[in-house]
Amino acid sequence: MPAVEASGTQTATISTEHTLATITTAKTLVLIVDAVNMVNADELELRVKTKILSGGVTRVAYKASYKHAQSADDLIKISIPIPSDQEAVFTLKQVAGTGRAFPWKVMSL
Repeated sequence: MPAVEASGTQTATISTEHTLATITTAKTLVLIVDAVNMVNADELELRVKTKILSGGVTRVAYKASYKHAQSADDLIKISIPIPSDQEAVFTLKQVAGTGRAFPWKVMSL
């Protein structure tokens, strides 16, 4: 059964990569972000980073970019499932536009 691991609302500062959550228990995880507040000229990047081995380097496993106002039929952004037994770091970065508030959630599957 899916479970909420972390959640909140991140108000973006342009060009700052905000860490939303870091999960260190073995799970398969997804990042869910509501892009309802985006308007034309806004640009958003979502990332999930993970480690392969204990003591290793955290690297990007998933990245998605979105530009401009999003379609009413496609406001919720969901990452691919990321299996992690070491560490998973979820980030949000708004690289253009005016800083918006983004409700988000990390769920385990």
